[in-house]
Amino acid sequence: MKHTSIPGAHEGAAPELTSDLQPLMSRLQDASEPFALATVVRTISVTAAKAGAKAVIARDGSIAGGWIGGGCARAAVIKAARASLEDGETRLISIQPEDLLSDLGVEAGEEREGVQFARNMCPSQGTMDIFVEPVLPRPSLVICGASPVAFALSRQAPTIGFDVTICAPAEDHAAFPDTGRRIESLGPDTIGNADTYIIVSTQGRGDLPALEGALSAPVRHIGFVGSRRKIKALKDKLREKGASEPELERIEGPAGLDLGAITPEEIALSILAELLVIRRRGQRQTDIQYI
Repeated sequence: MKHTSIPGAHEGAAPELTSDLQPLMSRLQDASEPFALATVVRTISVTAAKAGAKAVIARDGSIAGGWIGGGCARAAVIKAARASLEDGETRLISIQPEDLLSDLGVEAGEEREGVQFARNMCPSQGTMDIFVEPVLPRPSLVICGASPVAFALSRQAPTIGFDVTICAPAEDHAAFPDTGRRIESLGPDTIGNADTYIIVSTQGRGDLPALEGALSAPVRHIGFVGSRRKIKALKDKLREKGASEPELERIEGPAGLDLGAITPEEIALSILAELLVIRRRGQRQTDIQYI
């Protein structure tokens, strides 16, 4: 997904001087800017930073605030932070001098029992263990339409961690729960930095404009609530208007897992179940079987 940059989110931060990182982290979270928090959890021998030192690392790899030591630690931590922001997983980095790595039987770059090892090439030859935690924006669900399924989605989605945006005619906005954002049309500038999913549930009221807007937005998933026959007809119309085959393949439907859903609430549940599968894909370490 293509991300936008929010100017001012961490402008003016003094990496070497920031002592209280909470205001900075709050600003980044309010701006839906992802970042990683690096915390020194253990030091042995002489190190520049001590246990408890923290730094906020922005998406571009810059240190937006705080301090975790000099160049001996910085390169390894920034590399881990970038990887952490990519896959959403925490990292534990152990930066040690070469002789200690040799004693452990590990090489720089190797991972063992959840610990990633890096070599300390500084004269101090100390050891630092640093925990890197990604702080990612809440995923965003854009609901197009004012149908019964759209209403049910707007109520259910926040309960599993989605921020909701309603995309519907202004006269329909009041019918939705008083949460989330309200817009009347979709476009590239309406999508923020969070992973975004679009569900089109217009039920004949502006199906084509909603899908055109969805295709123009850099989002992770586009789902359409409707029959396969209707989806095919709409794709044919979009094709006639110049949409390419790769664009049309982004529209998936009927939206939702096949749970035998009938009511709007059940259909909304099946859609959220599908979004959860997509969202967590690649994050689970092992497949879980339910009996």
